[in-house]
Amino acid sequence: MVSIAAAQSEARVRLSGGLTAEDDARVMAALAFARPLYTGTTVATGQDTFEFSQTVAATLALLKTDAETRIAGLLFELPIIDPHAAESIEARFGKEVADLVTGIRQLMRLHEMTFGQQEVIRGKNASQQAAAQVETLRKMLLAMASDMRAVLVRLASRVTTLRYFADQKLQDDRTYRYARETFDLYAPLANRLGVWQLKWELEDLSFRFIEPEAYKRIARMLEEKRMEREGFVGAAIDRLRSELAAAGIKAEVFGRPKHIYSIWTKMRGKSLNFSELYDVRAFRVIVNDIKACYAVLGIVHNIWVPIPKEFDDYISRPKPNGYQSLHTVVVAEDGRALEVQVRTRDMHHFAEYGVAAHWRYKETGGSHSAGQKYDEKIAWLRQLLAWKSEIVDAVVGQEDVHREWVEKLKSATLDDRIYVLTPQARVIELPNGATPIDFAYHLHSDVGHRCRGARVDGVMVPLNTTLKNGQTVDIITAKGSGTAGPSRDWLSPGYTASPRTRSKVRAWFNAIDQQETLAAGRSLVEKTLQREGKTAVNLEELAHKLDFPKLDDFFLAVGKEEFSLRHVEQALHADDVQKQAARHANPDDAVVPRKSRASSVVQGAKSGVLVVGTDGLLTQLAKCCKPAPPDAIVGFITRGKGISIHRANCKNFAEMRVKAAERVIQTAWGQPGMETVYPVDIFVLAGDRQGLLRDISEIFLREKINVIGVSTQSSKGQARMAFTAEISSTAQLLKALTVIRDVEGVVEARRQ
Repeated sequence: MVSIAAAQSEARVRLSGGLTAEDDARVMAALAFARPLYTGTTVATGQDTFEFSQTVAATLALLKTDAETRIAGLLFELPIIDPHAAESIEARFGKEVADLVTGIRQLMRLHEMTFGQQEVIRGKNASQQAAAQVETLRKMLLAMASDMRAVLVRLASRVTTLRYFADQKLQDDRTYRYARETFDLYAPLANRLGVWQLKWELEDLSFRFIEPEAYKRIARMLEEKRMEREGFVGAAIDRLRSELAAAGIKAEVFGRPKHIYSIWTKMRGKSLNFSELYDVRAFRVIVNDIKACYAVLGIVHNIWVPIPKEFDDYISRPKPNGYQSLHTVVVAEDGRALEVQVRTRDMHHFAEYGVAAHWRYKETGGSHSAGQKYDEKIAWLRQLLAWKSEIVDAVVGQEDVHREWVEKLKSATLDDRIYVLTPQARVIELPNGATPIDFAYHLHSDVGHRCRGARVDGVMVPLNTTLKNGQTVDIITAKGSGTAGPSRDWLSPGYTASPRTRSKVRAWFNAIDQQETLAAGRSLVEKTLQREGKTAVNLEELAHKLDFPKLDDFFLAVGKEEFSLRHVEQALHADDVQKQAARHANPDDAVVPRKSRASSVVQGAKSGVLVVGTDGLLTQLAKCCKPAPPDAIVGFITRGKGISIHRANCKNFAEMRVKAAERVIQTAWGQPGMETVYPVDIFVLAGDRQGLLRDISEIFLREKINVIGVSTQSSKGQARMAFTAEISSTAQLLKALTVIRDVEGVVEARRQ
């Protein structure tokens, strides 16, 4: 059984490499502080919390991070166990460590909000939209980190989780989702920040859970050839070591680890068989200086036959990311190819754990057109991390240099943009200072127009609230489109940060103002036509006659008082003689209103009403309800005006009956004259449009119904029309109403 002292010694080796004695003591104190608090607890994945934290800190030690980062890696699970942990962490280990722990917990919260809850994107360009969403999520992770060291801890945390899944041989939906998130988010971030060793391991572990069959197949091929390959490589290494020793060159020679995901992408990308891969049989040579690199290369080429096209000198011509090494492929005596890489110790550390600016070339083929400002900030982060590896570590003990690096790294955030979430965990990128109104309009213009409130992280907030990274925003919208529309206050300072949002709000009010002007102009023109008795005039023809290319242009000019209605009157009268001639030539072309017919009861024709039990009494049809055969009717004896005939359901008659029931008299329809017609009131409600009155008038003409009165009103896009028509019976009226209801835009047509 391992003793406590041995365990502590092993932990010190794993966690404290490269630290001063003082920092070493602080890291070990953090380990001792966390041990009893973590006892008996597990993290969300089921791994023992203390083991998990130790592994995270050990991974950070391999990256040569500072003591504060390693301590934060040990302690960031404490707030889950103890809500008051932040206070004790700050008291024991300082505010810097406490702030780092808080930053790491924010990144963990991002995982909790988005894990397995991304929106399913369908339709056209779905794959591009999904890729853009993942890219935005990567940016959000960096933007949420107030200290970039928190991102390194998050990467170390994720690689620790995947190692645990692999050790436990887990393979289920949860491990797949963790792997998918890692592959989409964390591995590219490790790549961009230049943390190569974590990037490679994250890719291999993710690939293991995403494509288990492909992973196993390649691993099996590696294993099947392992004995043969190791024997071949081992013999080659022994031979080279002896040659180097004979030449007096000090060097480390060892087999190069194989990255399964890299092998798979190379096989798929170059359509190669496993046996055709040169780098499956490979080793590295690590020497002290550049001169020795070329000396080793000469010896390698002297022992084996080189393949010229497979030689690359990345020392004299480094890659754009700063990577340096000599790569060559040689053919052994038995005809098998062998890859050899030669580099100095500094080059090797840079390649394994260093920082280089190559991610853009890997991901977009060197294109810098998109997100240049973001790329520049990423490059700045990489430079800071590289400075830590190359300079700060070389001057251990100079606290001022180390402190300068920490302060720069803490301030290197992507603060010109913010990243917030929808309730469905979709990430939205907005300008710094954005409000819920900006968020709503980013989702959709209609959502912005109908925005009436917002919840941020479940709490109602004013619409001019400034949003912060990582918040979840839920927009409350007006249900009906009739009341939808932005407030003019939204154009005031503080309500929006996006020029795009302000442009859409202005466009809304410009459209509203134009519609109001348009409606006002239409109303003025229609009133002029009614006053002149020209309601059937074709408005489009009138607009063209007045030199307006479009009818709306005509209405806008009138509404803005840029065009006098006197010109309209003159145009109508100028054509009056021609219209009168056409009307006499074809009477059916006449439009409402007309004079009442001679056979109308309005003009004195007999109504045909019989008063039961009495003959020769003066009767008149009531104007309030305008009865017509075969309406059920009743009489009411008036003072001095004879008997007023009402429809039986007339509201006025009902009130009179209550007050003077003795004056009610029974009546019935007799035999009216052959041509007798009765006036009735008709109401029509319709969506306002040009030509509506003409279409309804044509129906009255076809049904041979004379219209003696008409009144129209237009408001908010609706036309209300009142007609007084002369009918011979209600059957004739019902037929006409049925046809009117089928006219385009008519909502309601009824007898009043």
